[in-house]
Amino acid sequence: MKLILSRKGFDSSAGGVPSPIFPDDRMVALPIPDAASTIRYRDIAHDGASLGDLVGQLTRGKVTPDDGAHLDPDLRPDMLPRAPGWRPIFGQAGQAQGHLRNHRVGPGDLFLFFGLFRRVEPHHGAWRWAADSRPCHVVWGWLQVAAVLPIDGSRPPGYEWAAYHPHFRREGGPNNVVYLASRRLRLDGLFDGLGETLPGAGVFPRYSPDRQLTAPQAANTSTWRLPAWCYPENGRRPLTYHANRQRWRRRGAHTELTAAARGQEFVLDGDEYPEALPWAGDLIRHRDR
Repeated sequence: MKLILSRKGFDSSAGGVPSPIFPDDRMVALPIPDAASTIRYRDIAHDGASLGDLVGQLTRGKVTPDDGAHLDPDLRPDMLPRAPGWRPIFGQAGQAQGHLRNHRVGPGDLFLFFGLFRRVEPHHGAWRWAADSRPCHVVWGWLQVAAVLPIDGSRPPGYEWAAYHPHFRREGGPNNVVYLASRRLRLDGLFDGLGETLPGAGVFPRYSPDRQLTAPQAANTSTWRLPAWCYPENGRRPLTYHANRQRWRRRGAHTELTAAARGQEFVLDGDEYPEALPWAGDLIRHRDR
């Protein structure tokens, strides 16, 4: 099995700002703008409210409630009205999908989605960035792959419920693929006998330091503090896009990584890093903390 750290959501280039962490630690990954999408920000619900006003406030009107939103990965059933049969899905295409294909990412492999986040505070009935907050990379969702569906301009039979999804609406394009979520999480027997019924995809509803990638007090969001076992040694291949060993440093009980500023999909081989899937499974198991 493989673990993929997948960069998704608003950032300084896509959307122009981070996604918000609210004062009660709730958070939401804002989907990036997409002029070709039929989904508008005002159509997307979060905790019973529309995302439209939120993106308008945080971007100071640069992204409006009527702008198209690239809702992908699409992990929460309550974000849109759903057709019967809906399941969480994630699409990828082009060079990023080529990277996943080259590393044989497929059924059973696990995506952890991360993005750029920053705390917000109320101000005169709206939201603004908290003055004492700084952006950081945080893991916000997951998806374990049940099936990989190549999309060649037509929709496979049985997926009428996915007609809304941006990767089903693309006009051709290289390597256009959709990853369908598993119904239940399966991690090589990690939870066998424990009565676990963990979903195969979902979001972490609240911020937790356990899921923050950016090192505390780091001057740069791409300076990450990772578990000690992430350090590449004894012939183990590093996380993809991070082959330069100067990116990696030991820091006591942790590993520090200067994460690549470019690239969407970072792949780690679970056979070479057997600690990876128990670590990810523990994050998902305690998703509500």
